[in-house]
Amino acid sequence: MMLGFHVSIAGSIDQAVDRAVDLGINTFQIFTTNPRTWYSKPLNSPEVYLFKKKIRKSSINPIFSHMPYLSNLASPRNDVYNLSIKLLTMELKRCCRLGVPFLVTHIGSHLGAGKKLGFNRIVKGIDKALLDAGVDVMLLLENTAGMGNSMGSSFEDVKKIIDGVYSDELVGFCFDTCHAFAAGYDLRCKDAVEHTLTVLDSVVGLKKLKLVHLNDSANRLSSFLDRHEHIGLGEIGDEGFSAILHSEFCSYPMIMETPIDERRGNFENLMKVHSLVGR
Repeated sequence: MMLGFHVSIAGSIDQAVDRAVDLGINTFQIFTTNPRTWYSKPLNSPEVYLFKKKIRKSSINPIFSHMPYLSNLASPRNDVYNLSIKLLTMELKRCCRLGVPFLVTHIGSHLGAGKKLGFNRIVKGIDKALLDAGVDVMLLLENTAGMGNSMGSSFEDVKKIIDGVYSDELVGFCFDTCHAFAAGYDLRCKDAVEHTLTVLDSVVGLKKLKLVHLNDSANRLSSFLDRHEHIGLGEIGDEGFSAILHSEFCSYPMIMETPIDERRGNFENLMKVHSLVGR
């Protein structure tokens, strides 16, 4: 089983590998820069060297990066849209330099301008970024919870984007369990998980699935609210995660983005998952 967390790059980016090793995980996800800014300082050669060296020594594989939060490829605002394309291009290049093969992105919000415009902007933005970056890093579209004017809460939305881009071989899917549940895809028992898997395969195709974000949901089914919860303590619950961990989903890398608070930290969520796998 490929199981890990989103880990911090505080201090220097190579220290993310140290944190992953300390947790005893075999895959992880990072931001390559501050996720709340449009701009970042260039990666320096020593930290890139150390990051790659530590990855080789650890045998952790695969590694994922996540786009900063500000990006919105569906935005009708030209300033935000153009900055989002530049940021995506930069992040693809940074991943390539670090040897990270996958970059996860939130799909964005049309901000009331309509889904037709949103889809058009997303597809054109992805095409331009992939062309300008000129690298073999795969972009993974992450499904959303469906709040407000967000794009990509349904498998059909994700499929429409993948089908629309020119370099579809460089675009895959990241399935977030919390987001899917909030958007109406039930995951609370074995039958529900198998049904969701069947629908995912029939619409997007499991060959496009490259990563599972393993998060419980603090809110009910079809709430359209994106609030992650500790594994088993939310609305998906122990039965749901036991089903997920004994389904075809466990054939894919699974990254937890669970809270760190007085109830649990990363290690406790890791032990919880192992206990459910044992069950």
